[in-house]
Amino acid sequence: MQIQYILEVVGTGFFAISGALAANDKAQPDWFGAGFIGFITAIGGGSLRDILLGSYPLVWINDINFMYAIIIGVILASIFFKVLIRLRKTFFLFDTVGIAMFTIVGTEKALSLGVHPVIAAIMGMFSAIMGGVIRDVLTNEIPIIFKKEIYATACLSGAMTYLILDYLNIERNFNFILSALLVIAVRIVAVKMNLSLPKFIKEDKAP
Repeated sequence: MQIQYILEVVGTGFFAISGALAANDKAQPDWFGAGFIGFITAIGGGSLRDILLGSYPLVWINDINFMYAIIIGVILASIFFKVLIRLRKTFFLFDTVGIAMFTIVGTEKALSLGVHPVIAAIMGMFSAIMGGVIRDVLTNEIPIIFKKEIYATACLSGAMTYLILDYLNIERNFNFILSALLVIAVRIVAVKMNLSLPKFIKEDKAP
């Protein structure tokens, strides 16, 4: 079984968990509501990627294992909800692992379809962040890409690392793991040290 496939299935499960936790954080939905948000969070980015790349059928339609991963993720979020909520940064942890896996999977898939490496990196980023963006919109949150946190930039750094290592003919599985770990490391360091990119428009200081 290829590591790309394993990463995409596991990443789908992590995103489903983060989506279900986010849904319950804003309200107290029933199983369908939590499951729907978990489902949208898990498949949103990958579906947008496949649509833009013209890759049909969509991954989750063509492979029932992705639906199983989503269902298991939502169930785990419900069973261990109190434990997960008590653990600080749990939502952040699942989201970070999810974007790391989806970034590399999306980049690799785009490359396999023959697009330019720059476009492949963008597709990797889309795979990682768009599910979370849709989740935030549905739960009435400001999408995280509009906040000061380094999020999409971490994905791009991982995608570019994958492309560079691929160009250098680094072994594929090692490349996957190393590039995904870089996304996780950049995101964690940025949050811990409160790092952010410069503002688009700087506010004038009061005289």
